[in-house]
Amino acid sequence: MQALHQEILPPSGVEYATTLKLTPATLSGSAVPSTSTSHPHPSYGALYNVVVARANILRVFEVTENPAPMSSHQDERNRRSDVLRGTEAVEGEVEMDGQGEGFVNMGSVKFTGPRGSGQPPTVTRFHFVREHRLHGTVTGLESVRIMSSFEDRLDRLLVSFKDAKIALLEWSTAVHDLITVSIHTYERAPQLLSLDSVLFKSELRSDPASRCAALSLPKDALAILPFYQSQADLDVMEQDFRARDVPYSPSFVLDLAAGVDEHIKNVVDFVFLPGFNNPTVAVLFQPQQTWTGRLKEFKDTMSLYIFTLDLVSRIYPIITKVDGLPYDCLSLIPCSSSLGGVVILASNAVIHVDQATRRVALPVNGWLPRVSDMPTLSTPAGMRELRLEGARMAFVEERTLFVVLVDGTIIPIEFVVDGKVVSRLVTGAALAKTAPPTVVRKVHREHLFVGSTVGPSALLRTASVEEPVIDSDEMATSGPAAVVDAGNAMDLDDDDDIYGTSSPDPLPSTSAAPSAKTRTVIHLSLCDSLPAYGPISDLTFALAKNGDRFVPELVTATGSNSLGGFTLFQRDLPTRTKRKLHAIGGARGVWSLPVRTAVKVNGVPYDRPANPFHAENDSLILGTDAIPSPGFSRFGTRTPKGDITITNRVQGVTVGAAPFFQGTAILHVLSNAIRVLEPDGTERQSIKDMEGNNQRPRIKYCSICDPFVFILREDDTIGLFIGEPERGKIRRKDMSPMGEKTSRYIAGSFFTDSTGIFKTRVNEHAPSANGDAQPATSTLQTAMNAGQKTQWLMLCRPQGVVEIWTLPKLTLAFSTTAIASLQSLLVDSFDPPALSLPQDPPRKPQELDIEQILISPIGESVPWLYLLVFLRCGQLAVYQALPADPSSEPIPPARTSTLAVKFARTCSRAFEIQHPEEQESTALAEHRRISRQLIPFVTSPAPDKTLSGVFLTGENPSWILQTDRAGVKVIPSGHAVVHAFTATSLWDGKGDFLLYSDEGPTLLEWMPDVDLNLDMPSRHIHRGQSYTNVVFEPTNCLIVAASLMQAQFSSYDEDGNEQWTPDVPNVSYPMSESSALELFSPDFIAIDGYEFAPNEFINSLACVPLETLSTESGHKNFIAVGTTINRGEDLAVKGATYVFEIVEVVPDLESDMKRSFKLRLRCRDEAKGPVTAVCGIGCYLVSSMGQKIFVRAFDLDERLVGVAFLDVGVYVTTLRALKNLLIIGDAVKSVSFVAFQEDPYKLTVLAKDPHKVCVTAADFFFVDQQLSIVTCDEEGAVRMYEYDPHSPESNNGQNLLCRTEFHGQSEYRSSVTIARRMKGEDMVAPQAKLICGHPDGSLTALVPVDEATFKRLHLLQGQLTRNVQHTAGLNPRAFRLVRNDYVSKPLSYGILDGRLLESFEDLPLTRQSEITRQIGTERSAVLHDLDELGGSW
Repeated sequence: MQALHQEILPPSGVEYATTLKLTPATLSGSAVPSTSTSHPHPSYGALYNVVVARANILRVFEVTENPAPMSSHQDERNRRSDVLRGTEAVEGEVEMDGQGEGFVNMGSVKFTGPRGSGQPPTVTRFHFVREHRLHGTVTGLESVRIMSSFEDRLDRLLVSFKDAKIALLEWSTAVHDLITVSIHTYERAPQLLSLDSVLFKSELRSDPASRCAALSLPKDALAILPFYQSQADLDVMEQDFRARDVPYSPSFVLDLAAGVDEHIKNVVDFVFLPGFNNPTVAVLFQPQQTWTGRLKEFKDTMSLYIFTLDLVSRIYPIITKVDGLPYDCLSLIPCSSSLGGVVILASNAVIHVDQATRRVALPVNGWLPRVSDMPTLSTPAGMRELRLEGARMAFVEERTLFVVLVDGTIIPIEFVVDGKVVSRLVTGAALAKTAPPTVVRKVHREHLFVGSTVGPSALLRTASVEEPVIDSDEMATSGPAAVVDAGNAMDLDDDDDIYGTSSPDPLPSTSAAPSAKTRTVIHLSLCDSLPAYGPISDLTFALAKNGDRFVPELVTATGSNSLGGFTLFQRDLPTRTKRKLHAIGGARGVWSLPVRTAVKVNGVPYDRPANPFHAENDSLILGTDAIPSPGFSRFGTRTPKGDITITNRVQGVTVGAAPFFQGTAILHVLSNAIRVLEPDGTERQSIKDMEGNNQRPRIKYCSICDPFVFILREDDTIGLFIGEPERGKIRRKDMSPMGEKTSRYIAGSFFTDSTGIFKTRVNEHAPSANGDAQPATSTLQTAMNAGQKTQWLMLCRPQGVVEIWTLPKLTLAFSTTAIASLQSLLVDSFDPPALSLPQDPPRKPQELDIEQILISPIGESVPWLYLLVFLRCGQLAVYQALPADPSSEPIPPARTSTLAVKFARTCSRAFEIQHPEEQESTALAEHRRISRQLIPFVTSPAPDKTLSGVFLTGENPSWILQTDRAGVKVIPSGHAVVHAFTATSLWDGKGDFLLYSDEGPTLLEWMPDVDLNLDMPSRHIHRGQSYTNVVFEPTNCLIVAASLMQAQFSSYDEDGNEQWTPDVPNVSYPMSESSALELFSPDFIAIDGYEFAPNEFINSLACVPLETLSTESGHKNFIAVGTTINRGEDLAVKGATYVFEIVEVVPDLESDMKRSFKLRLRCRDEAKGPVTAVCGIGCYLVSSMGQKIFVRAFDLDERLVGVAFLDVGVYVTTLRALKNLLIIGDAVKSVSFVAFQEDPYKLTVLAKDPHKVCVTAADFFFVDQQLSIVTCDEEGAVRMYEYDPHSPESNNGQNLLCRTEFHGQSEYRSSVTIARRMKGEDMVAPQAKLICGHPDGSLTALVPVDEATFKRLHLLQGQLTRNVQHTAGLNPRAFRLVRNDYVSKPLSYGILDGRLLESFEDLPLTRQSEITRQIGTERSAVLHDLDELGGSW
């Protein structure tokens, strides 16, 4: 049995992060108001790049400063109503905040420019640049500078991977992407050959001066990678090493015990220190390991050594030795060169150690004196108990340290310096609360990045402000001066936990002058955040209601603690129907138009000035149908009741319509005429599309861009028209510069550039070149009020040449042939206008012909221009328009100008397209014809959110969208077919859409609160606590979830007396997990719940059918719960099995719910061990209890009666049932295959895995007549077992046969099996599709594959592995291999790598054909296979 491993969602959150100047937009020359490389809109440029990673996903962002967004008229009016007369902000100012603290931006940080400078306020935002799915697990990110960095002033990115690899990456302007410079592998080092190396987590560190980088290896070793920084370094290395054109010298492995000091063992952390002539390393280690129970024998076992690296002579002298540090030291960070030393983070203290071995320890609770004899500072009076496990720290100023606790609380610590020596550490009150941190990095000058794996990652501003001090005596006694800006509260998590006040606390004296009247205060504010939902604890499918339509929805329990809740995923973009609009029709097209009556002064049209931030609503809808022949078009307006009334009818099929002459007229294109209409629909002008007295072929497509009109006829000829605003009419435009009048074109469109990217460079060597180098439409800018906008015409000729022409002069500015094969980069080929004369016989459409081509803005706050290409075969490619560097090659004299633009492909999708017979031309065939068009739109789903996108109509209707923090995505709309689409504001809503689908003409809108930053549309339900389990109860469509909280734990003796109580205020009880069962309505409103004991938590939750007397069928769904009762270290844990019933009760009169339900406890059965798994088999309950499993019947709705039991392994992790078959997954004894019989009651072991594997999840996996067992272990290895008693390898059927092993990257503990039916087939026994949720937030699927398809895709997978350049030079095949000591070769055959196969769609068409030809198949067959196997569910 074969399968495909598919990644539905990538990992969520940020585990590693670094800041650097990676892209050219971050150079200082770009940090002025100009056009940056990645952001076409005028801005203040990109400040720097932030690169983040989690597991296998690497994302690159630019942090930009842009002018603060302006508000609309209505918002301005509402705000001014609250302002006292005489205190309104004048023009050019932003109004003061409610506290009168100063001028602030809306929802942003304060502008910290010089007072009175006149510069406008700015906002700091993340902007997505690039994303890569890697064939490896990232374990570190660092920024380095190499010799070439001195030329281009850009940093390089260093990435480490789990299998001891380091990749050096740099940004390539030519391809607008990361490229691999080198990869260094240490997987064959002796330190990695040990069996326990899989338990080791490597760390990557780089020298502040970029002289070398180090990767920690097992067995206390470092892999050192030196970098050349100057020609002198290169000359020194040449003595012993032949010079090569590489930026690094040979790397080597440093054994710390053998090369530095024999006492260095059990390394905890290491860092490079700044300010030294040679690379200097501080290493924290524990020569003698201990734990809490051995503190009487071994205490203060940590040591810190500081030594230098001589990269030439390989000598490592130690300069500092510090012993006797607390045993629970966790990590360390370097201090600045002026402060010196390192800061060590321990569980109970923050310790500063300098080069002279002086130690200054700040205790944060009362535990430190009990576990350490190290002298410490006194605990600050009144300080609450802090726990530093899981905390992260970073310096925000030279002497100010921010410690971010595990719950996200930010604690400032100030270093008090006496001369050059740190005398004491002073802690302040908690400032704010963010998400639980994984990485904290000081970025740029005033920014702090807090990355989290369980919630959003925040970018904070830590601005230093000089403030006067009223009482200088307070400076010697108070804590650090750090406050939260009042107008920019840290509301990253929904608790809004803000500690402390906005009034600044005085700063301790840091100088010898006590009479200083000012002090530096750090103002903390939130700039932006990267959204994330965190780990997936459990998942289930539920039934969601989008308006009146029910759709499947994946409910996942995500997040942790205060960020916990539910994340809901849907396959299609969720929409709801607002009304049906059958009156307008629109099967062949629908348009919503904003038109208005022109104002005339002395008979001359006068255009009233319009507010560009407040667009007018639509006032007219036009729908067209092909039946009755020859077509029909209807004009409609909205009635006061909200219905549509038809105001005008016209015979003929409308090809296109748009507002014209600045919205005072309608340009209406029929299949045989071009008309100018008045705002009420009456005809002003009509131009028949005729050649002399002969009727031309019908118009099949048009593009309207005021004042230009482009038409494309069925014989592939075109026509151009231009409007004359003075006359209010249009006329034909001369097309002689474009070549012969009979030239043929297969696609074309106008587009408007409001970003300034499209700029022409005049060819000075061209014969016709003159000084007139104006942008396009320069002669019409005054008439059209175009401002900075320019208009362009894009045409595609039959041979695949795409040309961009200037308007209105029609000069060729850009030409490329690479788009025909969808190359990854499109640049100007400098070719003259191509010839596309008519052919005899007429040319027939080809599969790779371009059917639609469009340039449109796509994005959120700063829309970018994208080129969209849709081929006749169903291939869609999206290119980003970018400024191009001037070419070094001379421009041919045949071209008078060129366009300094390039297009980089960012997205590619292949759709399954069915083409009917082209010969049919009847009216019925025209009605059935599916129109595939790319239609741009702008929508505002929320008042503070505006999105620009493109909609693709046809049999694969899709939304093409992009947000600020994510790349371009193609999201299905959920309709079988969409014939027509338009965005409309006729009903005064900026988020309405009118489309004609298989359900007819409907007005719809997006569902509220939909998050589009992920690969799937999602919605987050915040609950403020963690959830470990979630199930769907199908009878009443309710959700049952198990929440997890922290409760104080205390042990009692036999007499009920507490064995230990806290004796000081800053020592508290230990914490234990406690659970509660909650019942939710379909809208996730909590209905009822059940609280367990403070020391009892839920292990397993299932909805099982059990026998009952209360229903006619004799069985009913119950909620089964298995729990663990924690009794401390000295007593063995117990457990219990609960059975709950969901009963309907009379709803509360005060609530709006029509039906109400309660959880009723039917049975509680206490067990001698933890109940770790439950499931249902038939109408019986299966539960585990320690090393046994029991099958029990539910007797009289009140008790569980055992009918069978079985001795199993050590700890049961999974129970899965299928009919009378049962899978038992164990933490040690792998998986067992068991059968259950009722007469007599018996559990029989059919087969089991003879090897020891820690199984985290096990599931049945079947297709047709084949059955397999799929398991996953702690390392993420997915195994497929078969039960074959006839095989000689099975030991007479006693052993399960492991057929396939596949490294899935991370483990999963929650999974759900769904039915997968093939398209167009109604199978009696559907295939099984396995959906798995991972702790890193990723969502994967396992899909069965038939034999013929598997062989074809397996050959393709091999070709892609060998012949495609992979990011960071990683090997996909090696990444998926699983180490197995029981077989001679890896069991890799059987599961396909979906992530690798997805890269096939991103290849150019020529490359696709070449690869498929080598494996003896066709490109279309492979794309058909991928389309059949794709999709979320």
